Amino acid sequence: MKKDLILIALVVVAALVLGQLLEPRGYAVRVACLVLLAACLGQCWNIMGGLANQISLGHAAFFGIGAYTSSVLQIRYGLTPWLGMSVGMLLAVVAALLLALPTMRLRGPYFALATLAFGEACRILATAMTGVTGGPQGISVPFAGNSWSMMQFRGAGNYLYLYTGLFVVIYLVFSCLSRGRNGYLLRAVRENEDAAEVAGVNTLKVKLIGAVISAALTAATGTLFAQFVFFLDPDSVFNASAISIRAALIAIVGGVGTLAGPLVGALIIVPLEELLTAWLSNSAAGIAPFLFGVALIAIVLLRPRGVVSVFTGRSKSASTGTKVPLPTQLSPSQAGGKP
Repeated sequence: MKKDLILIALVVVAALVLGQLLEPRGYAVRVACLVLLAACLGQCWNIMGGLANQISLGHAAFFGIGAYTSSVLQIRYGLTPWLGMSVGMLLAVVAALLLALPTMRLRGPYFALATLAFGEACRILATAMTGVTGGPQGISVPFAGNSWSMMQFRGAGNYLYLYTGLFVVIYLVFSCLSRGRNGYLLRAVRENEDAAEVAGVNTLKVKLIGAVISAALTAATGTLFAQFVFFLDPDSVFNASAISIRAALIAIVGGVGTLAGPLVGALIIVPLEELLTAWLSNSAAGIAPFLFGVALIAIVLLRPRGVVSVFTGRSKSASTGTKVPLPTQLSPSQAGGKP
């Protein structure tokens, strides 16, 4: 826990220093905001994908729900995004329960495909609801001037502090969850779900708890994203490759199941993507995404446990390397649910 707090504190200090040194409306501070946003999104996915090995490809649904809920409430009723974010998180929890109850018994690729289909269904539904979401044309978030209550600023400078706050909340939640009873139970599910059930772990309840926490935090990330870009449409906020797969990729490149993994992944992916796009997009169309994909493949092949393993020196893969109590070692009070 001490190391987790040190890592979070270092990021906060770095963000505060960058906020003072960088031009508030400059490109560099905008990239820093995108790094924090990507780190938050990757950590949300890491709760289920890393701790419980539930490979979700439907997180775009929760992200889009959070983005659209706060934006629609602001446009129609003038509601502050802080309250809209709370409503969006609640709706995302409901959506997560609707998705999880029938699919949590699925395993491996079947669960991933089910979540992918759910995200696509949400995108199609949002596209059809033109009266609420604007349909394919999307909606623009009205600018209300520099205001913390409306989460809106003229430059990216204050967004850096806003994203830093979200980063602290999400990473503290992950740290507490990972080191608490539910974290051990999620790892027991990851290691061997059948053995965990035999030991008395209520695996469905454990996975549901992880799913709703992950969905709620993803929706909060979506709300801040909407206030940052001022425009959203179904193809951008419900996009499987841009949101769901990207969230998984950030955690995988950095190191799944670890606190620092998504942050490390975001620090690699976002700047690399921005640099390749800036240098090569005008010289050869398509070469930047191609090289970006090659670089990610090379990273995954060279460091299959994630780049964070370079610093931690883990000897086993992320899916099997963390030492956790065996299901048979869990006491009835730890197992929870079944007597």
